[in-house]
Amino acid sequence: MAQITAAEVNKLRKMTGAGMMDCKKALVEAEGDFDKATQIIREKGMALANKRSDRETSEGVVLAKTNADNTKGAIIALNCETDFVAKNEDFVKFANGILDKAVNELPADLDALKNVDYEGISIANKIIEQTGVTGEKLELAFFGKVEAEQVAAYIHSDKKLATLVGLTKSGIDEQIGKDVAMQIAAMDPVAVNQDHVSPEVIEKELEIGRNQAIAEGKPENLVDKIAQGKLNKFFKESTLLNQAFIKENKMSVQQYLQNADKDLTVTEFKRFSIKQ
Repeated sequence: MAQITAAEVNKLRKMTGAGMMDCKKALVEAEGDFDKATQIIREKGMALANKRSDRETSEGVVLAKTNADNTKGAIIALNCETDFVAKNEDFVKFANGILDKAVNELPADLDALKNVDYEGISIANKIIEQTGVTGEKLELAFFGKVEAEQVAAYIHSDKKLATLVGLTKSGIDEQIGKDVAMQIAAMDPVAVNQDHVSPEVIEKELEIGRNQAIAEGKPENLVDKIAQGKLNKFFKESTLLNQAFIKENKMSVQQYLQNADKDLTVTEFKRFSIKQ
């Protein structure tokens, strides 16, 4: 049997993130061959992932960041089974590693991100490998991206919610972008403004307004007018630029932006939460 030193065990642990005992067992089984030991750890992760495939991944972290010049940003959610793992330093570090790849590569979608290289294997396979490390099912549940003249990111303190927002101008005070990103986190708007709300959502809101008016016994000739009024209220409360600004509710988010620059507005935003 090969003699395995503590230094070799520690080296494999740094390579894979697996526990000390798991690394020692893998090295013993591989007779000191690091490539074989790494494969053993990956196979353990795959076996555990298959075994736990039906488990719910309702915990985890949601993280967002921008690149160095704030022209693009990414948001990812890495889910796990328990809050205990979600708060583990190595788990959060791994999630941040995926986020760095997402910001640097800015792939087309979630499936493309899963295929990005991570330490010689795909992110999807690295997640399987880390399943063996954590003992829980892990899932890359969300990826979003924003590209704009200036992008801001916000992560809630519990790392269960994050947002990205794109602005139409660069060189804007970073606090302004952060304020709007926090607005998105707090108020969960459905779209940038009324022009970005889908026809399906508009029709649904009009239908709700009509049904409410009829249920309240309003005259038939006023039903459509009342429904339109309720739709306008929906736009004001549920679209970002029309919402009351959370730091100063006497102005809208659009007015807040225009106070900084008359031509400043939002191009798009992303928001994701795994809060219960």
